[in-house]
Amino acid sequence: MQITRPATLLRPALLALGGSIAIAASAQINFPMQPVPMTMQSLVVLLVGVAYGWKLGAATVLLYLAQGAMGLPVFAGFRGGVALVGPTAGYLFGFVAAAALAGWMAARGWTRGWWRSAVTLGAGHAVIFAGGLLWLSALLGFDAAIAAGLLPFIPGTVVKVALGVALLAALRGVLRPRQP
Repeated sequence: MQITRPATLLRPALLALGGSIAIAASAQINFPMQPVPMTMQSLVVLLVGVAYGWKLGAATVLLYLAQGAMGLPVFAGFRGGVALVGPTAGYLFGFVAAAALAGWMAARGWTRGWWRSAVTLGAGHAVIFAGGLLWLSALLGFDAAIAAGLLPFIPGTVVKVALGVALLAALRGVLRPRQP
């Protein structure tokens, strides 16, 4: 049994805290829409996953969700914990799986080159949409969920994927995906 020293936990704890703050800040860059606002969160969540790897990336998003559940003003529009049961809940919980997927793919070379980076970020967004649409469908019905929770977001998602690809290319030497 390996004993983890407190000093070895400090780095991942600080990274998770910094990542959760970045996700919270990106939630405030939003275009208010109903029933779900368009934010920059998905891009930041995926970049956290790529930079941190699947385990720490998912843990960072879980920390972010816990901060919101505690009532900290981390969600878009500062809605507090109600966001975890409202129309945005499926997207928020989808962030965990999306960060893990992006980190997993990055560790396997899926951020080398613009095409692979686009596939990784696109797959992550697809996971977020899947979670969001499942939850939103239960609230609004499938057709309304597609109309309100997917179609209006496609242009913004394309822009976020392109921005993410550019950021990953620019930061390629700095961001080294963590191995699984």
